[in-house]
Amino acid sequence: MRGKLRRIRCFFLWLCVAALLAGCRELEKKEEKKSLRIGVSLYRGDDTFINNIRSELESCAKEFEQENGIKVTLDIQDAKGSQNTQNNQVERFISLGCDVMCINPVDRTAASAMIDKAMTAGIPVVFFNRQPVEEDMNRWDQLYYVGAVAKESAVLQGSIVVDQYRKDPDSLDRNGDGVVSYVLLEGESSHQDSLIRTEWSIQTLKDGGVPIEKITGGIANWERSQASALMEQWLGEYPEMIELVICNNDDMALGAIDAMERAEIDHIKLVGIDATTPGQEAVRSGKLLGTVSADKEQYAGAIFSIAAAKAQGDPLPSELSLENGKYYWSPQEILVNP
Repeated sequence: MRGKLRRIRCFFLWLCVAALLAGCRELEKKEEKKSLRIGVSLYRGDDTFINNIRSELESCAKEFEQENGIKVTLDIQDAKGSQNTQNNQVERFISLGCDVMCINPVDRTAASAMIDKAMTAGIPVVFFNRQPVEEDMNRWDQLYYVGAVAKESAVLQGSIVVDQYRKDPDSLDRNGDGVVSYVLLEGESSHQDSLIRTEWSIQTLKDGGVPIEKITGGIANWERSQASALMEQWLGEYPEMIELVICNNDDMALGAIDAMERAEIDHIKLVGIDATTPGQEAVRSGKLLGTVSADKEQYAGAIFSIAAAKAQGDPLPSELSLENGKYYWSPQEILVNP
Protein backbone atom coordinates (compact mmCIF):
# COMPACT_ATOMS: atom_id res chain seq x y z
CA MET A 1 0.00 0.00 0.00
CA ARG A 2 2.83 2.39 0.93
CA GLY A 3 4.56 1.63 -2.38
CA LYS A 4 1.41 2.43 -4.24
CA LEU A 5 1.01 5.76 -2.38
CA ARG A 6 4.65 6.61 -3.12
CA ARG A 7 4.10 5.97 -6.81
CA ILE A 8 1.00 8.20 -6.80
CA ARG A 9 2.92 10.98 -5.01
CA CYS A 10 5.76 10.68 -7.51
CA PHE A 11 3.31 10.83 -10.41
CA PHE A 12 1.66 14.00 -9.09
CA LEU A 13 5.07 15.49 -8.33
CA TRP A 14 6.09 14.81 -11.92
CA LEU A 15 2.89 16.48 -13.16
CA CYS A 16 3.64 19.55 -11.04
CA VAL A 17 7.20 19.76 -12.35
CA ALA A 18 5.98 19.36 -15.96
CA ALA A 19 3.37 22.07 -15.47
CA LEU A 20 5.97 24.35 -13.90
CA LEU A 21 8.38 23.80 -16.78
CA ALA A 22 5.61 24.41 -19.32
CA GLY A 23 4.70 27.60 -17.50
CA CYS A 24 8.32 28.75 -17.56
CA ARG A 25 8.52 28.06 -21.28
CA GLU A 26 5.31 30.04 -21.83
CA LEU A 27 6.73 32.92 -19.81
CA GLU A 28 9.91 32.81 -21.90
CA LYS A 29 7.78 32.97 -25.05
CA LYS A 30 5.94 35.99 -23.75
CA GLU A 31 9.20 37.66 -22.83
CA GLU A 32 10.52 37.06 -26.34
CA LYS A 33 7.43 38.74 -27.83
CA LYS A 34 8.26 41.96 -26.03
CA SER A 35 11.07 42.56 -28.50
CA LEU A 36 11.37 41.89 -32.23
CA ARG A 37 14.51 42.12 -34.35
CA ILE A 38 13.98 42.50 -38.09
CA GLY A 39 16.90 42.47 -40.52
CA VAL A 40 16.36 44.60 -43.64
CA SER A 41 18.76 44.50 -46.59
CA LEU A 42 18.34 47.06 -49.40
CA TYR A 43 19.82 46.44 -52.84
CA ARG A 44 20.83 50.11 -52.96
CA GLY A 45 20.04 52.68 -50.32
CA ASP A 46 20.33 55.62 -52.71
CA ASP A 47 17.46 54.40 -54.91
CA THR A 48 14.71 56.99 -54.37
CA PHE A 49 11.80 54.53 -54.41
CA ILE A 50 13.57 52.14 -52.04
CA ASN A 51 14.39 55.06 -49.76
CA ASN A 52 10.69 55.94 -49.67
CA ILE A 53 9.86 52.36 -48.67
CA ARG A 54 12.56 52.43 -46.00
CA SER A 55 11.02 55.56 -44.45
CA GLU A 56 7.58 53.97 -44.46
CA LEU A 57 8.96 50.81 -42.82
CA GLU A 58 10.46 52.90 -40.03
CA SER A 59 7.09 54.60 -39.54
CA CYS A 60 5.36 51.19 -39.41
CA ALA A 61 7.80 50.01 -36.74
CA LYS A 62 7.19 53.07 -34.55
CA GLU A 63 3.43 52.75 -34.89
CA PHE A 64 3.60 49.04 -34.03
CA GLU A 65 5.66 49.78 -30.91
CA GLN A 66 3.17 52.40 -29.72
CA GLU A 67 0.14 50.20 -30.34
CA ASN A 68 1.52 46.92 -28.98
CA GLY A 69 4.18 47.88 -26.45
CA ILE A 70 6.64 45.63 -28.26
CA LYS A 71 10.07 47.02 -29.04
CA VAL A 72 11.05 46.68 -32.70
CA THR A 73 14.67 46.80 -33.81
CA LEU A 74 14.98 47.41 -37.53
CA ASP A 75 18.52 46.54 -38.58
CA ILE A 76 18.64 48.25 -42.01
CA GLN A 77 21.67 47.59 -44.21
CA ASP A 78 22.65 48.86 -47.67
CA ALA A 79 24.08 46.23 -50.02
CA LYS A 80 25.23 49.00 -52.41
CA GLY A 81 24.52 46.88 -55.48
CA SER A 82 26.73 43.95 -54.39
CA GLN A 83 25.19 40.48 -54.07
CA ASN A 84 28.21 39.27 -52.07
CA THR A 85 27.71 42.12 -49.61
CA GLN A 86 24.03 41.22 -49.30
CA ASN A 87 24.86 37.55 -48.69
CA ASN A 88 27.17 38.65 -45.86
CA GLN A 89 24.42 40.84 -44.44
CA VAL A 90 22.08 37.85 -44.36
CA GLU A 91 24.70 35.85 -42.44
CA ARG A 92 25.03 38.74 -40.00
CA PHE A 93 21.26 38.95 -39.47
CA ILE A 94 21.23 35.24 -38.66
CA SER A 95 24.16 35.54 -36.22
CA LEU A 96 22.36 38.40 -34.45
CA GLY A 97 19.28 36.25 -33.98
CA CYS A 98 16.90 38.21 -36.19
CA ASP A 99 13.34 36.91 -35.99
CA VAL A 100 12.68 37.60 -39.66
CA MET A 101 14.49 39.11 -42.66
CA CYS A 102 13.15 41.57 -45.25
CA ILE A 103 15.30 41.47 -48.38
CA ASN A 104 15.30 43.66 -51.47
CA PRO A 105 17.55 41.40 -53.61
CA VAL A 106 20.48 42.78 -55.56
CA ASP A 107 20.18 39.98 -58.10
CA ARG A 108 16.72 38.40 -58.28
CA THR A 109 18.20 35.31 -59.94
CA ALA A 110 20.72 34.77 -57.12
CA ALA A 111 18.34 34.51 -54.15
CA SER A 112 18.99 30.80 -53.70
CA ALA A 113 22.06 31.19 -51.46
CA MET A 114 20.19 33.57 -49.14
CA ILE A 115 17.21 31.20 -49.03
CA ASP A 116 19.53 28.30 -48.13
CA LYS A 117 20.87 30.25 -45.15
CA ALA A 118 17.40 31.31 -44.03
CA MET A 119 16.00 27.78 -44.26
CA THR A 120 18.91 26.34 -42.26
CA ALA A 121 18.40 28.95 -39.56
CA GLY A 122 14.60 28.66 -39.69
CA ILE A 123 14.16 32.42 -40.24
CA PRO A 124 11.28 33.54 -42.51
CA VAL A 125 12.05 35.94 -45.36
CA VAL A 126 9.95 38.70 -46.90
CA PHE A 127 11.43 39.66 -50.28
CA PHE A 128 10.29 42.94 -51.82
CA ASN A 129 10.54 45.10 -54.96
CA ARG A 130 12.80 42.70 -56.89
CA GLN A 131 11.02 39.37 -57.28
CA PRO A 132 13.05 36.13 -56.97
CA VAL A 133 12.37 33.51 -59.62
CA GLU A 134 9.38 31.25 -59.03
CA GLU A 135 11.48 28.13 -58.48
CA ASP A 136 13.24 29.80 -55.55
CA MET A 137 10.03 31.17 -54.05
CA ASN A 138 8.50 27.68 -54.11
CA ARG A 139 11.34 26.11 -52.14
CA TRP A 140 9.94 26.92 -48.69
CA ASP A 141 6.60 27.93 -47.19
CA GLN A 142 8.23 30.73 -45.15
CA LEU A 143 9.13 32.87 -48.17
CA TYR A 144 7.00 35.88 -49.13
CA TYR A 145 7.12 38.64 -51.73
CA VAL A 146 5.70 42.17 -51.73
CA GLY A 147 5.71 44.25 -54.90
CA ALA A 148 3.64 45.90 -57.60
CA VAL A 149 2.46 44.14 -60.76
CA ALA A 150 4.85 45.35 -63.46
CA LYS A 151 2.36 44.89 -66.31
CA GLU A 152 -0.21 47.00 -64.46
CA SER A 153 2.40 49.73 -63.91
CA ALA A 154 3.19 49.78 -67.62
CA VAL A 155 -0.41 49.78 -68.79
CA LEU A 156 -1.22 52.67 -66.45
CA GLN A 157 1.85 54.57 -67.68
CA GLY A 158 0.86 54.02 -71.28
CA SER A 159 -2.69 55.15 -70.57
CA ILE A 160 -1.36 58.53 -69.37
CA VAL A 161 0.06 59.14 -72.85
CA VAL A 162 -3.03 57.72 -74.58
CA ASP A 163 -5.32 60.05 -72.60
CA GLN A 164 -3.09 63.05 -73.36
CA TYR A 165 -3.02 62.24 -77.08
CA ARG A 166 -6.78 61.89 -77.27
CA LYS A 167 -7.24 65.15 -75.39
CA ASP A 168 -4.57 67.16 -77.23
CA PRO A 169 -2.65 65.32 -79.98
CA ASP A 170 -0.65 68.43 -80.88
CA SER A 171 0.91 68.49 -77.40
CA LEU A 172 2.68 65.23 -78.28
CA ASP A 173 3.01 65.44 -82.06
CA ARG A 174 4.54 68.91 -81.96
CA ASN A 175 5.96 68.88 -85.49
CA GLY A 176 2.62 67.79 -86.95
CA ASP A 177 3.98 64.89 -89.00
CA GLY A 178 1.33 62.50 -87.69
CA VAL A 179 3.77 60.48 -85.57
CA VAL A 180 4.89 60.78 -81.94
CA SER A 181 8.65 60.23 -81.93
CA TYR A 182 9.93 58.84 -78.64
CA VAL A 183 13.04 57.74 -76.78
CA LEU A 184 13.07 55.09 -74.09
CA LEU A 185 14.99 55.06 -70.80
CA GLU A 186 15.12 51.54 -69.39
CA GLY A 187 16.16 50.15 -66.01
CA GLU A 188 18.44 47.13 -65.62
CA SER A 189 18.60 44.75 -68.56
CA SER A 190 18.01 41.72 -66.29
CA HIS A 191 15.30 43.19 -64.06
CA GLN A 192 11.86 41.68 -64.69
CA ASP A 193 10.05 44.96 -64.01
CA SER A 194 12.17 46.83 -66.54
CA LEU A 195 11.49 44.29 -69.28
CA ILE A 196 7.76 44.14 -68.59
CA ARG A 197 7.34 47.90 -68.16
CA THR A 198 9.05 48.50 -71.48
CA GLU A 199 6.98 45.94 -73.37
CA TRP A 200 3.55 46.87 -72.03
CA SER A 201 3.88 50.65 -71.95
CA ILE A 202 4.64 50.60 -75.69
CA GLN A 203 1.91 48.03 -76.37
CA THR A 204 -0.61 50.20 -74.51
CA LEU A 205 0.26 53.17 -76.75
CA LYS A 206 -0.27 51.03 -79.84
CA ASP A 207 -3.52 49.58 -78.51
CA GLY A 208 -4.69 53.11 -77.66
CA GLY A 209 -4.19 54.33 -81.21
CA VAL A 210 -1.19 56.60 -80.58
CA PRO A 211 0.98 56.68 -83.74
CA ILE A 212 4.51 56.20 -82.39
CA GLU A 213 8.00 55.86 -83.77
CA LYS A 214 11.04 54.95 -81.68
CA ILE A 215 14.11 57.12 -82.19
CA THR A 216 16.44 55.34 -79.74
CA GLY A 217 16.68 53.92 -76.26
CA GLY A 218 19.19 52.99 -73.60
CA ILE A 219 19.82 51.33 -70.24
CA ALA A 220 20.19 53.83 -67.39
CA ASN A 221 19.98 51.30 -64.50
CA TRP A 222 17.18 53.23 -62.75
CA GLU A 223 19.65 56.08 -62.05
CA ARG A 224 19.06 59.80 -62.49
CA SER A 225 22.67 60.62 -63.42
CA GLN A 226 22.91 57.91 -66.09
CA ALA A 227 19.59 58.96 -67.60
CA SER A 228 20.71 62.58 -67.64
CA ALA A 229 23.88 61.67 -69.55
CA LEU A 230 21.94 59.60 -72.10
CA MET A 231 19.32 62.30 -72.61
CA GLU A 232 21.98 64.96 -73.09
CA GLN A 233 23.58 62.79 -75.76
CA TRP A 234 20.24 62.20 -77.54
CA LEU A 235 19.31 65.88 -77.51
CA GLY A 236 22.56 66.54 -79.36
CA GLU A 237 22.14 63.67 -81.81
CA TYR A 238 18.45 64.16 -82.57
CA PRO A 239 17.75 67.89 -82.28
CA GLU A 240 14.07 68.87 -82.61
CA MET A 241 13.10 65.21 -83.15
CA ILE A 242 12.26 63.95 -79.65
CA GLU A 243 8.64 64.52 -78.63
CA LEU A 244 8.17 61.96 -75.84
CA VAL A 245 10.41 60.27 -73.25
CA ILE A 246 9.14 57.00 -71.76
CA CYS A 247 10.98 56.12 -68.55
CA ASN A 248 10.86 52.89 -66.56
CA ASN A 249 10.98 54.92 -63.32
CA ASP A 250 10.80 58.47 -61.98
CA ASP A 251 14.51 58.84 -61.21
CA MET A 252 15.38 58.35 -64.88
CA ALA A 253 12.61 60.77 -65.89
CA LEU A 254 14.08 63.35 -63.53
CA GLY A 255 17.51 62.76 -65.06
CA ALA A 256 16.07 63.43 -68.51
CA ILE A 257 14.47 66.62 -67.18
CA ASP A 258 17.87 67.70 -65.80
CA ALA A 259 19.38 67.36 -69.29
CA MET A 260 16.47 69.22 -70.87
CA GLU A 261 16.84 72.09 -68.41
CA ARG A 262 20.55 72.37 -69.18
CA ALA A 263 19.64 72.56 -72.89
CA GLU A 264 16.80 75.01 -72.11
CA ILE A 265 14.19 72.69 -73.65
CA ASP A 266 10.74 72.41 -72.09
CA HIS A 267 8.41 71.13 -74.82
CA ILE A 268 9.16 67.39 -74.59
CA LYS A 269 6.64 65.25 -72.65
CA LEU A 270 7.87 62.66 -70.15
CA VAL A 271 6.23 59.84 -68.18
CA GLY A 272 7.63 57.87 -65.25
CA ILE A 273 6.70 55.15 -62.77
CA ASP A 274 6.93 54.95 -58.94
CA ALA A 275 5.51 58.34 -57.84
CA THR A 276 8.57 59.05 -55.70
CA THR A 277 8.46 62.27 -53.66
CA PRO A 278 10.53 64.25 -56.22
CA GLY A 279 8.56 62.57 -59.03
CA GLN A 280 5.30 63.83 -57.56
CA GLU A 281 6.77 67.33 -57.27
CA ALA A 282 7.75 67.18 -60.96
CA VAL A 283 4.17 66.22 -61.86
CA ARG A 284 2.73 69.10 -59.82
CA SER A 285 5.13 71.57 -61.44
CA GLY A 286 4.25 70.35 -64.93
CA LYS A 287 7.73 69.05 -65.72
CA LEU A 288 6.48 65.45 -65.77
CA LEU A 289 3.30 64.56 -67.66
CA GLY A 290 2.48 61.81 -65.19
CA THR A 291 3.65 58.87 -63.14
CA VAL A 292 2.23 55.68 -61.65
CA SER A 293 1.85 55.45 -57.90
CA ALA A 294 2.07 52.25 -55.88
CA ASP A 295 0.57 53.07 -52.48
CA LYS A 296 3.79 53.22 -50.46
CA GLU A 297 2.02 53.07 -47.10
CA GLN A 298 0.23 49.87 -48.08
CA TYR A 299 3.39 48.54 -49.77
CA ALA A 300 5.58 49.01 -46.69
CA GLY A 301 2.67 48.12 -44.41
CA ALA A 302 2.36 44.72 -46.09
CA ILE A 303 6.10 44.07 -45.71
CA PHE A 304 6.02 45.00 -42.04
CA SER A 305 2.74 43.19 -41.25
CA ILE A 306 4.03 39.92 -42.70
CA ALA A 307 7.39 40.34 -40.95
CA ALA A 308 5.85 41.17 -37.55
CA ALA A 309 3.43 38.24 -37.74
CA LYS A 310 6.16 35.76 -38.66
CA ALA A 311 8.51 37.17 -35.99
CA GLN A 312 5.85 36.55 -33.33
CA GLY A 313 4.78 33.17 -34.69
CA ASP A 314 1.30 34.54 -35.38
CA PRO A 315 -0.98 33.89 -38.36
CA LEU A 316 -0.72 36.43 -41.16
CA PRO A 317 -3.23 39.31 -40.88
CA SER A 318 -6.55 38.33 -42.43
CA GLU A 319 -6.81 41.64 -44.29
CA LEU A 320 -3.72 40.79 -46.36
CA SER A 321 -4.77 39.08 -49.56
CA LEU A 322 -1.84 36.91 -50.68
CA GLU A 323 -1.72 35.24 -54.07
CA ASN A 324 -0.75 31.58 -53.65
CA GLY A 325 -0.29 32.30 -49.96
CA LYS A 326 2.95 34.25 -50.51
CA TYR A 327 2.61 37.15 -53.00
CA TYR A 328 1.19 40.55 -52.03
CA TRP A 329 0.56 42.99 -54.88
CA SER A 330 0.37 46.66 -53.92
CA PRO A 331 -2.47 48.67 -55.52
CA GLN A 332 -1.46 51.30 -58.09
CA GLU A 333 -2.98 54.42 -59.60
CA ILE A 334 -2.19 57.17 -62.09
CA LEU A 335 -0.84 60.50 -60.86
CA VAL A 336 -1.15 63.44 -63.28
CA ASN A 337 -1.37 67.18 -62.95
CA PRO A 338 -5.06 68.11 -63.24
